Amino acid sequence: MDFVGFILAGLPIGLLVHWMTRRDGLPSSRALPLAALLLYAILLVYFRLPPLLVHAAVVDGLLTALTPVAIVLGAVLLFKTMEHTGAMATVRERLNGVTSNRVAQLMIVGWAFSFLVEGVSGFGTPAALAAPLLVGLGFAPLPVVVLCLMMNTVPVSFGAVGMPTWFGLGGLGLTEAELREIGLKSAWMHAGAALFIPLLALRVVVPWREIRENLGFIALVVGATMAPYLLTVRFSVEFPSIVGGLCALVVSVFAARRGIGLKGGAARRTSAEPGMGGGPGRLVKATFPIWGTVLVLLLTRLEPLGLRTLLTAKTPALDLSLGGWGELYLSASLVVGWRSIFGTGQDWAHAILYVPSVLPFVLISSLAFVLYRSPGRAVREAWRESLGRVVRPIGAFVGALVLVKLLTAGGAGSAANTLGHGLAGAVGGVWQGAAVYLGALGSFFSGSNTVSNLTFGGIQFATAEELGLSRTTILALQSVGGAMGNMICIHNIVAVCSVVGLQGKESEILRHAWLPVLLYGVAAGLVSLAL
Repeated sequence: MDFVGFILAGLPIGLLVHWMTRRDGLPSSRALPLAALLLYAILLVYFRLPPLLVHAAVVDGLLTALTPVAIVLGAVLLFKTMEHTGAMATVRERLNGVTSNRVAQLMIVGWAFSFLVEGVSGFGTPAALAAPLLVGLGFAPLPVVVLCLMMNTVPVSFGAVGMPTWFGLGGLGLTEAELREIGLKSAWMHAGAALFIPLLALRVVVPWREIRENLGFIALVVGATMAPYLLTVRFSVEFPSIVGGLCALVVSVFAARRGIGLKGGAARRTSAEPGMGGGPGRLVKATFPIWGTVLVLLLTRLEPLGLRTLLTAKTPALDLSLGGWGELYLSASLVVGWRSIFGTGQDWAHAILYVPSVLPFVLISSLAFVLYRSPGRAVREAWRESLGRVVRPIGAFVGALVLVKLLTAGGAGSAANTLGHGLAGAVGGVWQGAAVYLGALGSFFSGSNTVSNLTFGGIQFATAEELGLSRTTILALQSVGGAMGNMICIHNIVAVCSVVGLQGKESEILRHAWLPVLLYGVAAGLVSLAL
């Protein structure tokens, strides 16, 4: 083993962890670009990779960052639209009026609603939306934050229309069948954790007695989530959390209204009571941004409809030769790309209409403003706030993607391969038990399951190859680890604390999360052995 190469290849990641976990830690928007810059120098000086190859990796990373930035912008715009049109207030009223049972309220908002929002949006949005709703229902802020962070784990591998899986691991040269197998294995690992994570989360807010008394309702809602979740992942890695969340929301509201599985039976309010006015038409109209988004996603993702093939076609309609530096092109489907960047054979492409941003988020937001007859001021404010929100993660995504492209540059002589060989020699056969925690570490410092997969996916891949382990199983563990790391993700904790006014309580929240993270990893490891 090249010991010096192993140390130097791991140095940027080690420093990254140090920079972001120390008391006065750097934000990811600064730490990740610094780590990428350090690795850039190491590749040129020690690994002696061809400069054009290194620079092509940097450009590829910079351009690839357009994808997550576009998705974040679209997702934030969608929910800002709901806020500024009053749609979110109507949804909040209806949630207030469904039931007075505390366990039912927590499962409807903290589990089912968050599950759906994660599937559609991701990026910390579920906890930031669910926590204020629950605080508005009368729950104490700190326990609510812990519950929302813990429950927003199972759907995360397929959050933001499956982005952590198809985008976070899609750059590893895997076939579509392998990606689907990773998704299926990830789903089963999450299903193992779903047997106890909702209970641990509920216990933070309500006593065990209350949980036991309403255990039937909890089991019904979890089952209504996980059954369609596991079924959907067999066909697509983009929809499991959306479908599972939709089914859970419908079943949980239906069961809560009728008192199914709840102590004391039905606690349904009449339509004359506060929060229930306006009829079903008002609710359908208010939830248009959500169901409209899901509908457009379904239409553009289902293969038999043909729109997916149309929106991802790369046949150039316009092209510009750069000589020895490759070729820029634009297809009729608005797929923009750069073939053979700097003549290195490294390619980049961005499907403007397929990446979930313009379609469905921007389209649905625009239609919602028309449907609700919103004034121009509300439209401008929603866009202003959305653009302001997207500025913060740009540095993190750019740094992470450049770091990832640099880690994997050079093929067999890449830094990722060097790290993989070194880790394989160091840990041997126990890697299958440790892989999940590397994924959690990535989410802890980066704030994203997608970024965790981008950062460590190549290392996990190389380690699995070196040890002769199933690479789809190890990559599934990586993805599940990145999802469970959502509980201890610094950025998500800070964001949701700010929303509910709990600044300065971050360390207390982290103390609640370490044991569930450990148990989640154990459950994922055991399921991986069974697989």
